[in-house]
Amino acid sequence: MRTLLLSLALFAPFASVAAEDRVIDTHVHLWNGAESVADYRAKLKAAGLSVERFGAMWFGGPNQARAGNPADISARNDALIALAKDHPDMIPIATVHPYDGEAALAEVTRVAGRGVKILKIHPHTQGFDAADPRVLALVQHAGAAGMVVLLDNGGIVPADNEKLFNLALAAPKTRFILAHMGGLGFRFWNILALARTAEGLFGENIYFDISASVILAADSPIEDEYVWTIRNVGIDQVLIASDYPQISLAKTLDALDKLDLTEEERAKIRSGNAKRLLGL
Repeated sequence: MRTLLLSLALFAPFASVAAEDRVIDTHVHLWNGAESVADYRAKLKAAGLSVERFGAMWFGGPNQARAGNPADISARNDALIALAKDHPDMIPIATVHPYDGEAALAEVTRVAGRGVKILKIHPHTQGFDAADPRVLALVQHAGAAGMVVLLDNGGIVPADNEKLFNLALAAPKTRFILAHMGGLGFRFWNILALARTAEGLFGENIYFDISASVILAADSPIEDEYVWTIRNVGIDQVLIASDYPQISLAKTLDALDKLDLTEEERAKIRSGNAKRLLGL
């Protein structure tokens, strides 16, 4: 028995380190396909990091997925799905443009049927209004297909937070990940603590990734408010994400470690919440 206890004690530090290494990065842009995957992995290795899974999308940067060419969007989605077959730790994230109407809805049905769990749309780079009825129709359709909708929430379009809040209210059966948690407008999302007190008004369908905003908040005058917001929106609703190639995962994790959170809270943010949300 003494030998067994000694062995367990010796392994405990290594178990802790292993737990810290469990990371699911839910926001990776592959502007150049397989070349971007190789570069992402190289940067992880150089930083002494690894990931359990990473969520990857093809558009952003030079690829904006604008309306009016749904055939091109479908072809690019297929290329991403094919790439994911070569990388079992990759979670493919498809896209459509809400203004493509029925073609966009059909594409959501198609990619969901191919096993895609996440749909990413971006009001700023794709040039649409989140309050447009076509957006509501799209996200409701995605939710019915079992997909999670990832939406940019960096605070770079007018009334960003308010429009996304109302969109989530109008589509309570769709689960959303709002990227960047409002950017520097993150304080708005403390309203969730009050919204959840209204019976039947608001479900737990909003999640946040804290890419970019966590870097601004760490070691800054707003850090305490940022942590307060994370707890108000719910530790169980927050995900780590890098927004590669614009920001590295190493820099993001370093910022997370600076926040005054418990190790249990960090573990949920690093991977636990994503596993639960995506059924991994």
